[in-house]
Amino acid sequence: MPIQWFPGHMHQARQEMQAILPKVDLVIEVLDARIPYSSENPLLAELRGQKPCLKVLAKSDLADESMTNDWLNYFEQTAEVRAHSVTTEDVPTIRKLKQIATRMLPHRRGNKINAMIVGIPNVGKSTIINVLAGRKIAKTGNTPAVTKQQQRVTIGDGFALLDTPGMLWPNVHNVNSGYRLALLGSVKETAMDYGEVGFFAAKFMSAQYPDRLADRYNLESIPETELAIIEAIGRKRGCLGKMNLVDLDRASRILVTEVRSGGLGLLTLETPEMMEVEKEQTAAAILAKAEATKAKDALRKKRFRDKQRAQRKSREMD
Repeated sequence: MPIQWFPGHMHQARQEMQAILPKVDLVIEVLDARIPYSSENPLLAELRGQKPCLKVLAKSDLADESMTNDWLNYFEQTAEVRAHSVTTEDVPTIRKLKQIATRMLPHRRGNKINAMIVGIPNVGKSTIINVLAGRKIAKTGNTPAVTKQQQRVTIGDGFALLDTPGMLWPNVHNVNSGYRLALLGSVKETAMDYGEVGFFAAKFMSAQYPDRLADRYNLESIPETELAIIEAIGRKRGCLGKMNLVDLDRASRILVTEVRSGGLGLLTLETPEMMEVEKEQTAAAILAKAEATKAKDALRKKRFRDKQRAQRKSREMD
């Protein structure tokens, strides 16, 4: 299920971000602690360059704590990057972000600091802004793309935040990342298929957290296939239609909703080691696709040239 959701305001946000970055001292990137890699925008890394970056792992109260620590250590291996985890309810921890960001810019001490805060849709960026500002400035919601345009927010002590719309990138090449984004609600429902995302969730849970799956849905054993898992959940939750068949869409929605809400416990869907492997696989897939496209174009050109030669030869014979 390729994710290709890039509304017009996101394209505009990219252009505005690129224009304002030279005037920014620091970038604060809000990530989902359950998918730190998949929620990291590769376009931002490209645009940011060597500018200091504070990566904030939000919703850490829904993530596996030990894996969150692994991700914090992983990100801080990069010289200009610092990482910190927060939860929506822990206001003091969120307020510390301003102090952490200020310490990252010792050369700006005593001067005004302009920070750009960015993040993919539905990652909790607006909630963090409201806590830092001490008042409701940014709109919040459980659906992606609530923020539609840039706004400047002063949070005291000469520190200003430039809020930007949640921005995905034109194509999510890593298929697994696309599923993870959809599973956790970073993609609008109209751009995803609940059945496919539910099957992905079933496969992940059966491989990584089978006991939780069994306990949550009162399963004596975990079925061998994703289809069988979804059907078992559907029967336990009464998702039955005509002829006593399971409504796979309804059953998938139940599983997806409960993964998102924490009903299946604290989950982290990816590790740094897993992502290193997937990055290599994705790069190989992109290269193979580019080579296939190049070969197809070459064949098309050859056929065109052969056709032209045949036409010239036909005219010469006439």
